[in-house]
Amino acid sequence: MRYLPLTQSGRQAMLAVVGAKSVDDLFVDVPQEARLSGPIAGLPMHASEMAVERHFASMAHKNMAAGDHPFFLGAGAYKHHVPASVDHLIQRGEFLTAYTPYQPEIAQGTLQMLFEFQTQVARLFGCDVANASMYDGSTACWEAIGMAGRITKRKKAVLASGLHPHYVNVAKTMAHFTGDTLETALPTLDVDTGFAALADSIDAETSCVVVQYPDILGRIGDMSALAERCHAAGALLIAVVTEPVALGAIKSPGEMGADIVVGEGQSIGVGLQFGGPYVGLFACKEKFVRQMPGRLCGETVDAEGKRGFVLTLSTREQHIRREKATSNICTNSGLCALAFSIHMSLLGERGLRDLAALNHAKAVQAADRLTQIPDVTLVNDSFFNEFTLKLPRNARDVVHKLAEKHVLGGVSLGRLYPGISELENGLLVAVTEVVSAEDIETFAASLQEVLS
Repeated sequence: MRYLPLTQSGRQAMLAVVGAKSVDDLFVDVPQEARLSGPIAGLPMHASEMAVERHFASMAHKNMAAGDHPFFLGAGAYKHHVPASVDHLIQRGEFLTAYTPYQPEIAQGTLQMLFEFQTQVARLFGCDVANASMYDGSTACWEAIGMAGRITKRKKAVLASGLHPHYVNVAKTMAHFTGDTLETALPTLDVDTGFAALADSIDAETSCVVVQYPDILGRIGDMSALAERCHAAGALLIAVVTEPVALGAIKSPGEMGADIVVGEGQSIGVGLQFGGPYVGLFACKEKFVRQMPGRLCGETVDAEGKRGFVLTLSTREQHIRREKATSNICTNSGLCALAFSIHMSLLGERGLRDLAALNHAKAVQAADRLTQIPDVTLVNDSFFNEFTLKLPRNARDVVHKLAEKHVLGGVSLGRLYPGISELENGLLVAVTEVVSAEDIETFAASLQEVLS
């Protein structure tokens, strides 16, 4: 079909239907300072293909590739080793071109993969049931808050101070349109996860409490008592996991009473990829399954008694009337979910536990070495593969100085929480299995030099 651009009269007719005077009225929620009023300054109006390629190549050369230097960045996106077999398998034609199984009877392979993925996520999170993935961890977090509101018929969510600030911002953006109230707080550079204070803030209007595990500073807290307080008040406990490898070493949120567990699956099977695409994980107790967003694949038998797979629940707006939908999530991150499932299958339960143990051991080694540097202290009293250091000066400046020495030495809290002076000296350090003893020593020597 040929593309036929709209006519002016066609545009006006559509605007009249939606009650807008102009196209600009459709963008009233975008701040004026974020809108372009004309061409981007400094860019030519046209250029040859070769010129564009050369220009972008020169810009790309300014990047510091994650695999070329000692790498200690985390904060929700982690550099793990992804076996070559994962990339090989997801590029098979039947997987690479698959979108979403609108006709389940001819998408049995895709449905079976998603069924296995759901099983893996449910077991990992300690929950009864998981869906066929979401966009990413942050949107899954918001969907969990919305789901809790539908279940409890309440509109207030209490967000832990240790919840990733980007996840908080996504929730705030969505709550602006739904009318939900979000209570938030900033973390402090100490060992307290703040679970006791969260429990005291629950009231009759609270739909849910949202905690991160491990939290943004790498702290690990027992949420069992908090879950009991939530349930006693008729609220739900939502746990967010941004580093699923940790669950090979620590108790799952579901085991501690979490009602909904969501997270980011990037750590397993998916590379850093400049921040995406990633894969959102979503699981819950079985009694809440009909309020779960996204899609759920199930196992059944066909007319001949042979094993088959179907879409058991499809609560998105394309399958049922818009006002009945639990979410407007249009598809799952199918290819990334496949990568997650392949990597998880290759690891197995024993492999995941071994990988988690290796991550923790290397993190302990790094923490011990870095805290030998004068005036560098460790905030955490427990952590998995990520911890927070308190430096004697602004951590953001230190990170820039380390980059000049070709060391990607963590994420400064000043970057995550701009303008908050109490957090400016905090440095979040992630250590995974790809970090070597030489990398740790290079980091330590460079940090000591920068701080001296």
